[in-house]
Amino acid sequence: MKTTKRILRCAIAASALISTSIFASSWQDSLSSAANELTKSTTTSGQSSTSLSSLTSLLNGSTDALSASNMNNAAGILQYCAKQKLASVTDAENVKNQVLDKLGLSSAEQKQDTNYLDGIQGLLNTKDGQQLNLSNIGSTPLAEQVKTKACDLVLKQGMSFIS
Repeated sequence: MKTTKRILRCAIAASALISTSIFASSWQDSLSSAANELTKSTTTSGQSSTSLSSLTSLLNGSTDALSASNMNNAAGILQYCAKQKLASVTDAENVKNQVLDKLGLSSAEQKQDTNYLDGIQGLLNTKDGQQLNLSNIGSTPLAEQVKTKACDLVLKQGMSFIS
């Protein structure tokens, strides 16, 4: 009888250890997968998500990485920022309209200007020759900070252009 109880206890203990090991392994795999998703650039359904390190470098980098290369694109970005509520709607709209007036872009010309149209879609053509898609960099707090910084820089660009 003692031997049977001892075997039963050993079986229960072994079962508990195995199930704990399997759970820990599954948990570790889930954590590892989540960490990989945060640190790598992924593409899903045609939209790319910017990596954590890329966002950090944009946030801490030069202003050229988040400033528009031309005022037509800046005006479009201001429209995007106002629509997404990433900048004061009143300020962004006001500056955008003044920039467009100073550029002499009528509404018909706006519809044909690729730089302006890129900006409306959130495509920032930067001073350093890159294109940053603000719509696709994600919605993490860090991504939102990058978007807000870009909108602030472009708003300052627009204000200095109309001054």
